[in-house]
Amino acid sequence: PLTGFALAAFLALTWMLFAMYPSPAVKTSPAAPAPVRPVADVRRVRRLANQIAAAYQGKELVIVPVLTGSIIFLADLVRRLPLKMRVDVVAVSSYPGRSTKSRRPRVLLPGAMPLVGRHVLILDDILESGQSIEAVGRLLRRRGAASIRTCVLLRKACARRAGWGADFIGFDIPDDFVVGYGMDFNHYYRNLPDVAVLKSRAQGPR
Repeated sequence: PLTGFALAAFLALTWMLFAMYPSPAVKTSPAAPAPVRPVADVRRVRRLANQIAAAYQGKELVIVPVLTGSIIFLADLVRRLPLKMRVDVVAVSSYPGRSTKSRRPRVLLPGAMPLVGRHVLILDDILESGQSIEAVGRLLRRRGAASIRTCVLLRKACARRAGWGADFIGFDIPDDFVVGYGMDFNHYYRNLPDVAVLKSRAQGPR
């Protein structure tokens, strides 16, 4: 058995090791605890897939996800679509850095796949001002798409009040800043399995 001195030495050494090698989860997280209050059941994606499959039955589809918030939504959706399809990505910046307010979008990556005569579905994580989808839609029309429809996982109340819609909508949510399921705050929280409201104390130092 350990003597009192040996036990004290063992505990001191253990504390030193934890101090030298902190947990990666703590090291990379900007704030704790994690965001709370899930707002959307992602099983709704299956019903969205059924609606999209019916709308594009017998057609080849090009899905254009808006990076980066839609990546998990995209992965879950395409696995449930029994369609012949291609994927071409675009990147749009709407929430720079620590901002929780949508700014005028900038198209950072315009995509490269030929779209002339093709049926295109724009896929985005959230509809708030409508500016991101509008900017991508203008870009794809210039590239000659035969038809363009839109699909969003979430639509905020402000978009609904303003009359902004999409052809396929997963959920209507309040005007909260949400993270998880691919969506981020300052590049954190994308890995949360559910969509959750970001509490102000989880936003970390400004």
